Amino acid sequence: MTNQSHDLPESFIELLRTLIRSPSVTGAEHSFFRVLQRELEERGAKVTWYEGLLVAQGNKPDSRMFSAHIDRHGLVCTGPNEFQYAAFVAGARSDLLGNSVSESLMQKIVNRFDAEGVYAFEPWSGAYRGCGKIKGAYICEFRNNLIFQVEGLEHLVAGTPVAFTDKLTITDQALVGQLDNVLTTAALVHLFEGGFQGTAFFTAQEEAGKSWRYLLEWFRRFGGSTNKLIVVDTSPYPDLPTAKQQQLVLRNKDANADFNPQLNQTLVEICQRLGITYQFKDEYVAAQHLIQEQKGEPLSSFGSTEMGRIIAASNGLVDGTTLQIPSSGYHTMSESAPLESVQAFLALMQELAHS
Repeated sequence: MTNQSHDLPESFIELLRTLIRSPSVTGAEHSFFRVLQRELEERGAKVTWYEGLLVAQGNKPDSRMFSAHIDRHGLVCTGPNEFQYAAFVAGARSDLLGNSVSESLMQKIVNRFDAEGVYAFEPWSGAYRGCGKIKGAYICEFRNNLIFQVEGLEHLVAGTPVAFTDKLTITDQALVGQLDNVLTTAALVHLFEGGFQGTAFFTAQEEAGKSWRYLLEWFRRFGGSTNKLIVVDTSPYPDLPTAKQQQLVLRNKDANADFNPQLNQTLVEICQRLGITYQFKDEYVAAQHLIQEQKGEPLSSFGSTEMGRIIAASNGLVDGTTLQIPSSGYHTMSESAPLESVQAFLALMQELAHS
């Protein structure tokens, strides 16, 4: 059910609807960068392209820096009527190199997209190349990789990306769709509409674990040492009621590195001033560990973020923290972000943009 009685800016919703309909499969993001460039330049930003990275800047580029990844999960044609999970292909994740995707991750994904509609597109232009439907998926024992069976795209040649057919749905509780990470991407574009003069980075191939490399290259070219970088994203919770227990998600650390405590304190102070509820995700995971230990279950991960990867690899050059929107249905076509969380996120971003 669609319900338009929300307090989100109509211009933001219109932008999000446009972006969510524009394909951006991991490893084939060029066409989405073109859409982003147009939307950003219409809002007065100066846009520069680099390999795997689009940079949008206002008149005070060093005043505040945000980063969002723009890729979404999808498939890629890898042979005659053969399709694989794009993030695994882009990340060169196969048993040939000894860094294969875990059996448990493949089992999670194998039935996730059954009967989903998909469409193929040209990776550079975004031109439409036909639609189809996922009939099923299986793990190929010879390649230790996930193979999808797709009906209706038999004509495609290897290398053609295939996106999930998606549109934004608004319920009385949440925004619903393939939100990771088009939701916070739209929020960064929307900032420029409100007069943001800092820098917004849009990175490719985050789902393949590569986006931090493109970002670090930019800082090595142009940036001094910074503790101003804030990476924005969604953050998974088991269900919508759990996601709604806090409006925003902060982190002291992830599995890779500790984040900047002063910048975290700034976020906490703004949240308190605006009456926004928040949770530190690493503290939530640590509390889950106690329960899992008592039950003899495997411990859940602290998570691996773009921010943690770049801190760990930059030898002090880049520092910062994350700001995330809690969601449920992570990495599905019905990821749900509570309306109150999106409202709080936009309000906090506006405060940061003009502070």
